[in-house]
This record gives sequence, structure tokens and C-alpha cells, in this order.
Amino acid sequence: MAAETATRELKLQLRSETSIDYDTEEYKYKDYLPHHKSGLQPPLQEFDHVDVGNRADPSKRNLLEAPGASIHEITPAIGTEIKGLQLSKLTLSQLDELALLAAERGVVVFKNQDFADIGPERQKEYGKHFGPLHVHQMGGQVKDYPELLPVYRDFVAGAVDNEIKDNTTSVKWHSDMSYEINGMGTTTFLVLSTPPSGGDTLYLSTTAAYNALSETYRKRLHGLLAVHSGHSQAAVHEYRERYIRDPIETVHPVVRTHPVTGANSLYVNRLYTKKIVGMKQEESAAVLNFLYDHIEKGQDWHIRVHWTPGTVVVYDNRVTQHSALRDFRVEGNVRRHMLRITPQAERSFFAPNAEEK
Repeated sequence: MAAETATRELKLQLRSETSIDYDTEEYKYKDYLPHHKSGLQPPLQEFDHVDVGNRADPSKRNLLEAPGASIHEITPAIGTEIKGLQLSKLTLSQLDELALLAAERGVVVFKNQDFADIGPERQKEYGKHFGPLHVHQMGGQVKDYPELLPVYRDFVAGAVDNEIKDNTTSVKWHSDMSYEINGMGTTTFLVLSTPPSGGDTLYLSTTAAYNALSETYRKRLHGLLAVHSGHSQAAVHEYRERYIRDPIETVHPVVRTHPVTGANSLYVNRLYTKKIVGMKQEESAAVLNFLYDHIEKGQDWHIRVHWTPGTVVVYDNRVTQHSALRDFRVEGNVRRHMLRITPQAERSFFAPNAEEK
């Protein structure tokens, strides 16, 4: 009886996230569907973080000169593609160098990977190399692995995507959970199932966006603080039992410094940043709206990743923003099923002369 009850509860949890009946349809990655565990947890506590990129060989020769490796720069401002290596087989020193490369280039793309099939235990252990793994405030997780986040959308023919039905575009630029005290660091995102076309992810470099500003304007931003809030994300879902932590607000610098490279980047995003501390509403809105438009419209520091089976992206949340595209056609049963492994990093800070070191 207990087993039957548990099975029934799991089915209900899955159905709360999906339009497709997985009781009757076979699906390879069924175990990676969103799972919800009720009950509030205590707030996350601030911790000190030492980035593994600090111990990496600056030349990154173990990674970039590994046998069979082929390195391709996607654009001058952002993005490197590595071919010929399996992410799941990288050594500890190569992972350290990967963290450094992601810090420098923002986004590192791997194709034809086996990473989706190595199992949640190995995926979790891999992620922990870069820092303590974040558990999302909304509670969606791989069953028994709260540190692994399924990013899931599916539709049956005729279904309406309620989250974007009143928007002219599905683009929502952001850095992951920037409202947390310890922000996100070296993050891994991979495809489990993807539509025949569409469903790509856009990425941009907030370091390049910062560098494109005049020296006068950059200096004006130095030392400013902004409020980041998790309340708007929590409000998306009407079911309170899905939350596992109460939403919080945190103050972060508008310009943050990367602890490994010393590079400065713009750390505001339209999704979570609400106000500049010490400014009146109109003043804050003028600065933030200029920065949002500058960041989001500067195609000089943008790339687009097209997901095919085996694609894995490693990106540094401190120096990038991204947005999913929910542009895929709803014909028959269509799903976009991704997995995110999200280590936390240091609390953001601004060091005035860090880039001169």
C-alpha cells in the first residue's frame, strides 16, 4: 500500500509539470522529469568561496593541448568551442582550467558528449568540483538529487504557454538566481531532449558590455549597489507548496569583479534587479533601463547556441547573461528538456583596481 501511495504521489508530481502522459509514453529521460518535495527549508547561509580557477595553469595546456582537442573561438567577445574531448572524462586539473577558460570566455561549448547518460551521481560529483551546488527556491529537482535542476517545457498540440502568452517575445535575459547571497559560478547546462527546431539559448558577455562603455560612465557606476529580488520568480507559480525556501532580496554591486581574472562586468539584469540603492525611482529606472538596453542590444557580445543531442555548455554566471527561446512549434507532443548543474560562488564584490594586477 505504501509503495502504491508513493507511486501515485510521484505521478501527480510529474503531471503537475507536464502535459504529456508519461504513464503511457516511454521516455529515456523520465527519471530526470521535475520532482517536487513539499516543506520549507531554512534560508541559505553565506559562505566563503575559493574558485578552482585560481589554481589552474594560466596557459590551460592540460585542456587546450590535450590529445585530440580542437579549439574554436566563436566570436572575439564571447564563446569557445572545444571538440575532441569528453567532458565526463576530464581530469581535475583540466576541470580547473575549464573554470578559468569559462571565466575568460564566458561560454564554452562541447558537442557530441556522453554527459547526459553518465547518471545523476556522477553529474552531481562533477558539479561539486566547482563549488557547493545550489538547490533552487522553487523546488523542481531530479528525484533524490535536489542539486540537479531539470529545465523542462512540454506541450501537446494546441496548448498555450501561459508564462509567455501575454509577451511579444520569449526572451528574458538574466544571470541565474542573482538574488542569492552567494551568486552562481561555473555552471553546466546540457540537453536531454530538444524540439526538431527552435528552443535555442542566447548568451551574452557582461564583461564586454562593461568594456564598451566610456571610461566616464564606467567610473560613474563604480561603487553603486542594486537590489536583486527572488519574489517575482516565486510569483510565477500559483502553488505555494512548490516553494522550498521563502524568496529573498540581496544587495549586489552594479559592477562586480571576477575573483580569478580581475575583470569587471555589469551585474544587473532585467529579470531580478529592482532598484539602485540610494536613488529615487525615476533616477534608478533611468540608469537601469539604459544598462538593460545596452547589455541586451549589443550584438557585438552575443552568441546563440543551437541544441543538438550531446551538446553541453559550461558558462560563468558572473560574466554572462542568457535567455531561453520558447519559439518551437507545437505539433504533436513537443518537449524541451534540459539539465542544469549550478555551483555557487563568492558573494559579488567590486575591487576598484583589480584589473591592474
